[in-house]
Formats: sequence, structure tokens, C-alpha cells
Amino acid sequence: MQRNPVVIDETNLSLAWGKAFLAVWRFKEISPLVVTVRVGGSDEPAELPVIRQDLDRMLTGLGDQSCHTVANTIFPQSMWNPALTGEQLFQRYRPLIPHLRRHAGNNNGLYFQRLMAYGCDRDGTGGINQLEHIIKVWKTGHARRTALQAAVFDPRVDHTMQRRRGFPCLQQVAFAKDETGGLAVTGFYPTQYITEKAYGNYLGLCRLGRFMAHEMGLPFSKVTCIATPAVRGNIAKFKLTSLYEKVNETLEQPRLALLRVGEDEHVG
Repeated sequence: MQRNPVVIDETNLSLAWGKAFLAVWRFKEISPLVVTVRVGGSDEPAELPVIRQDLDRMLTGLGDQSCHTVANTIFPQSMWNPALTGEQLFQRYRPLIPHLRRHAGNNNGLYFQRLMAYGCDRDGTGGINQLEHIIKVWKTGHARRTALQAAVFDPRVDHTMQRRRGFPCLQQVAFAKDETGGLAVTGFYPTQYITEKAYGNYLGLCRLGRFMAHEMGLPFSKVTCIATPAVRGNIAKFKLTSLYEKVNETLEQPRLALLRVGEDEHVG
């Protein structure tokens, strides 16, 4: 285990994940790992398409979720229309909760469900819309930082005796105006699986940040993930060798080769 903090600060999501992946490849477990992805007001974070494509190919080949699918558990990107209100997104999402919960991987809940309907029944009724409250508090003009927090962990259902539960790994999300005047989003993970989940986590939090920044009337600035520990994951190391070699080779290329998703290449 690497017990000294590892800090990664990048303007490209793929590059940030790649460095995190190479770090846990060497140490297997890092505590803490702090990864910041700076967006700089762009609608989408900059990415290296080849890294996400290689990662997705390996994950789906092993029966795991793609980066986009993981990201969707944090924020349902395809359901959001910036021309509509945030309330309309919440109204569209809530009726889907029972259907989404029937999927085996979502049996214990989904992150976006916890954020916008914390404590709701399995049929999607009830619960506290933390995101809506944060937006309303911010618009009062005197929001304190401690009010701009959204919980995911729910001790009423998450305090169990299970050796492994799987959800929720993300425990809390904090929103704050940073030194640039933009919205900074911070996610706290007591355990984060870098291979299977981290790329989708970064992407999902970026998408959530873009939504919240839009609703709060701020530019979107950055996402920071704090994991203690960050672990390589449950995939055997020998199955990751090819991915490791590709990521390592890509990260050694000049930074001028970085591409932005949606400009020169597209990642589905």
C-alpha cells in the first residue's frame, strides 16, 4: 500500500484516470488518492477517446459496466435538457426509480436517486430532494458551505453485516464556489475501484457538476474525488496487462496529442 497521499491534478479526464490507474497498478492500494479534473467552463470534460474506448472494451468484455453506464448512476445525462428546468428533470426521473431498482446492480439504490430522493420508498415516492434544496439555498444569496452538501450513505439501510455490499461507494458530494468563481464539486469515497468504476465516477460527477452549475447560475470549474483508499479493483492483474500497456504508451505521448471528445473524435 502507498500510504503517502497521491495527488493528481489535470485538465483532461482520461489523463487523470490514466495516472490513477498506473498508480494503483504499482501499489494496488493508495490512501488517500486525490484526483482533480479541471473543466474550465467547458460543457464536457476533455478526454482522450482512445483511453475510454480501450477501457470500455475491456470492461464490457468481462461483463462489467461501461464508463457511460457508471456515469449514468450519478447523473442521467440523456434525460437532461438544459433548456428545461431542473424540476422537470426531477419529475421525469422519479417515476423511473422502481424500474431502475429492479436491475440487480441497482438493488441497493442509485446515486442520483439518493441525491434527489434521499430516503424514498422503493416505488420512488417520498424522500428528500437534496439537489433541489441546495439550488434553492444558493439562490437566496447567503448560502453557507455546510448547506451545500448532499449525502449518499444512509445508515438506516447501509449499516449491515455484509462482508461486501458494493453500494454506495460514493458517500457524500459537496458543492462550493472556488477561487475562479466557478462551481467545484467534491466526491468522497471511503473505497474507490479505479479500474471498474473511477472513470465513470469522474465522468458522472462532471455531468452532475455541469447540471448544478447551470441551475445555480455559475460556470462549472472542476471535480475532485477523494478516495481513501483507492484500490485497483476486483479484476485479476494479469487480465489488465494489455490495458496497462496501452494506457502507459498513450500517456507517454506528447500532450499536444490530446483530443477533446466531440471535436476530432467521438466516444459513444
